[in-house]
Amino acid sequence: MIKTSGDYTSMKDNSYARKKWVVPYKNIIAVCDGDGWVEIVEQSNCFGGACWSEYHYKRTSPLIVSTKIFSNSIRYMTRVGTSELDLVPSLAAAGIESVVVDDETVAITYAGLGGGGVGATMSRSLAEDVIDYDISEAGGSRKSRGTIIVPRRKRVLIGVDDTDTKEEGATWSLMHNIATDVDNKNARYISHSIVQLYPVPQKTQNCTSTVVEFACIDETKLVRDFGRLLAKHTLSEETGMVVLQNFDAEMLKDYGMLCKQKQVSRETTLRNARNAGADILMDGRGIIGAMASLPYFGNPSQSVIL
Repeated sequence: MIKTSGDYTSMKDNSYARKKWVVPYKNIIAVCDGDGWVEIVEQSNCFGGACWSEYHYKRTSPLIVSTKIFSNSIRYMTRVGTSELDLVPSLAAAGIESVVVDDETVAITYAGLGGGGVGATMSRSLAEDVIDYDISEAGGSRKSRGTIIVPRRKRVLIGVDDTDTKEEGATWSLMHNIATDVDNKNARYISHSIVQLYPVPQKTQNCTSTVVEFACIDETKLVRDFGRLLAKHTLSEETGMVVLQNFDAEMLKDYGMLCKQKQVSRETTLRNARNAGADILMDGRGIIGAMASLPYFGNPSQSVIL
């Protein structure tokens, strides 16, 4: 086995990192619910390779419940546990063997045949936020196995609406730019969805809100920094900003659909915020659309549909 520190700077200098047949993953992120579920978000530098993995992993790995292709990422919803893989060349050639959650970290073990073994070992060990790794030799016709250790993260959703005026501004782009600015090792920016809402009279033009999704180690600094930048750059006095710290937003699904069907009152919005445990950070009229955006995180192709 090859084992060393997960410091990315030193890892880039390893001999296998310089091989032309190794493609490092950009990042691998593990979001935990604390109750036996982990969503693994793999951000790839080679999308074709990621799609190959998605096809084989979901056929091979009993721990994987569902997969989603998202931009340059593959998202795996997994159970915590261990399951021996029956690897079959060409048909089920690679997969996730185990997902183990500790207080501060998540250990993910991959296995694969041939090129799938390179992805299971070298490629994933080079992902940016990998803390440590333990991998076997890979390449050629070998069966290979690798374990990476990544930070244990929680999901934080930030919904915003009403940042522009009739003259200037755009909420979707302001949200993306702020989310990009605050992205760091503590809080990884992993998705952006524009949510089409019922066209109410108060709209500036298209009547959309936006939700951005983060995977956080400590959410306190993220929320503070995001709120500060939003307050600085919004052009409206009616901006709404809401934050939901939860593995999913299913409890707001009906509310989100309602806001696509008709105009919704502030009272209804506040009641749903209390029930969901969402925090209102800026309480302008935009909280109605901001709340409605939350259940559409990670689903931008559907959120845009009225």
